[in-house]
Amino acid sequence: MAQTETAAMDFKALYALAFKKYRSMALWNVRMHEDPTSADALIVARLLRVEGNMQARFLAEEIEAACRAAD
Repeated sequence: MAQTETAAMDFKALYALAFKKYRSMALWNVRMHEDPTSADALIVARLLRVEGNMQARFLAEEIEAACRAAD
């Protein structure tokens, strides 16, 4: 598997994790996509930074890094 494919799977997994852990706290007004793009993941990362707690911010940083690796 190519490195970009692995990175794409990583940001998608982190995206799903964000919704699992922070849907009610920070992502209550965002719809979860079945096949998110890196742009979708970056929107979620921004919301985690603004609306979430410190743990959500750390997850946002991981999502952003995975998106950079995928692009």
